[in-house]
Amino acid sequence: MSAVEMQQRAAQFRQAYAKVQKEIGKVIVGHADIVHGVLTCLFVGGHALLEGVPGLGKTLLVRTLSQVLDLAFNRIQFTPDLMPSDIIGTNIITESGEGRRVFSFQPGPIFAQIVLADEINRATPRTQSALLEAMSDRQVSMDGQTWPLGPPFLVLATQNPYEFEGTYPLPESQLDRFMLRCRIGYPDRAAEKQILARHRDGEPVDQLKPVISGGDVAALQQVVRQVRVDDSLSDYILDLVEATRRHADVYLGGSTRAALSLYRAAQARALLDGRDFVVPDDIKCLTPAVLCHRVLAKSFRQGCRSDAADALVADIVGRTPVPT
Repeated sequence: MSAVEMQQRAAQFRQAYAKVQKEIGKVIVGHADIVHGVLTCLFVGGHALLEGVPGLGKTLLVRTLSQVLDLAFNRIQFTPDLMPSDIIGTNIITESGEGRRVFSFQPGPIFAQIVLADEINRATPRTQSALLEAMSDRQVSMDGQTWPLGPPFLVLATQNPYEFEGTYPLPESQLDRFMLRCRIGYPDRAAEKQILARHRDGEPVDQLKPVISGGDVAALQQVVRQVRVDDSLSDYILDLVEATRRHADVYLGGSTRAALSLYRAAQARALLDGRDFVVPDDIKCLTPAVLCHRVLAKSFRQGCRSDAADALVADIVGRTPVPT
């Protein structure tokens, strides 16, 4: 791809992103960084974990995104009695034209382009594991058959990190499949007042219209992959990930998937800043969101995992030399 063509496609990417961001902004107030993280996952082809206490708009954000994009959307409410078949589907007995009984596959709600896994940590580990193949390989396998998912295919999961009664912590293998973890905090007073005004006459999300299609998203994902990453920056990414494995206070460090997630997310951020090449700041600002949920501190205890990992990753970013 020539430099001129790349500049044109980069401009198209920013225009599409701005349209989606503007439409989402009609509903979501005060969470610009969270919106940016979710859209980064969408245009890169990753998945996002949204953490925060109830009532801060996690589910509303996903509903809004599904309205703005012309994509198939399903919501799965995770509960302790949810079964794997409630997610991926099951084989049912049907009557054939010849009067014989045959098994046919009934797809579950995972067969959508945007899937909301609401309160994901309320389901048992067996049920949570039903998402592993779908999130990693974009497919579902059952009884020797495989069905593709998407494209695009985006899982947005929500959880309350401060509630432990009736919950099951996500295993490391599943956390590693989320490209970014976005922590949602309380909005400031001005933003909350604006929220009250916007919801005075009903739900504004119901008034939104799609601004881009699934084909547009797939094309924009290909543009992201054309962003240049210098070898020195690839080494910088690997240095950061390797440092999580060698740190004296880390029990479990980042995986190769973590390095690739940081690489892809940095490409998207470069495009949004109007560049077709990555700079060190792209990587530094994304490192906490990409690595913190993948790092397990030796001092890990229930309820303090996130804080311990945040401190460790901040220390690693501060110590790792930045290429010039």
